[in-house]
Amino acid sequence: MSLLHASCVAFGDVGVLIRGKSGSGKSSLCLRLIDGEGFGLGTTALRAKLVADDQVVISPSDSTLFASPPTALAGKLEIRGLGIIALPHQPTAHLGMVIDLLSAGEIERLPEPAALQATVEGVTLPCLALDAFDVAAAAKLRAALNHFGLV
Repeated sequence: MSLLHASCVAFGDVGVLIRGKSGSGKSSLCLRLIDGEGFGLGTTALRAKLVADDQVVISPSDSTLFASPPTALAGKLEIRGLGIIALPHQPTAHLGMVIDLLSAGEIERLPEPAALQATVEGVTLPCLALDAFDVAAAAKLRAALNHFGLV
């Protein structure tokens, strides 16, 4: 078990781990994914549910990873300028994908296949680099869920 400085949302039982340095937009992206739904590349509307914000507990089980919030932060999301807000959350999710938040200039336009993977606790997962402040960030994340066959 490990504690990561990250956030996590779930689409059904599939968790998406959102990593990035402080101020990179983890909570902001979570809010957009929770607040609205979109289709990505599919025909089914996808709306996220909060698993954890700012800190995520990663628990391995065989070759599967599960994400959950630390008890003290369960159901809490920081909204910059508003504060820490309580909202419904999903207590655990099977980790299916990683999002690495970077600035737009750091993101490869056409990444090599190896750049579309990340290893967490020894488990390799699909990964996408995003700029959280890109107006299409939530749509790109949903598109990646479809592309990788996770939803």
